[in-house]
Amino acid sequence: MATASKKTPAAPRNNELQKVARLLGGARILSRHLRSALDAHELLVHGLPGSALDHLLGQLVFIQKTDSLEKAVGMSLRTYQRRKDAPSKPLSQDQSGRTWKFAEILSKATDVFGSQAEAEQWLERPAIGLDQRRPIDLLATPAGVELVQDYLERLEYGVYA
Repeated sequence: MATASKKTPAAPRNNELQKVARLLGGARILSRHLRSALDAHELLVHGLPGSALDHLLGQLVFIQKTDSLEKAVGMSLRTYQRRKDAPSKPLSQDQSGRTWKFAEILSKATDVFGSQAEAEQWLERPAIGLDQRRPIDLLATPAGVELVQDYLERLEYGVYA
């Protein structure tokens, strides 16, 4: 019986994985189908294709290419513009991880707020539960990412403070 209960979280996790992969261009851009977190790990270790970041940024409805977004994905606008000439060149592990994490948080916020536009607006606005800091600004560090994820989880379950 214990093994059956351990398998249930895999379906929601796989669904979340697929949502993040779609934000990054899906199998067409990622050149593979992601079936598990280990598949995602392997992809990030080797570096996301630069075109995955292009696809993600092209999907944004409200968020502009600003300093905040640059900090969130770990790449300056100037570097991003230079990389556009070589879209197949993989991002670094750090840039890949941060791009993945941004897509993951955007996906989760979209689920919580009901639309991507609402999620992006939330990322750009000061949040009471984050000491009036904008969630997108906190994505520059692992500790900030954790704060944003925890806050999103609290919002999802109706615990605001």
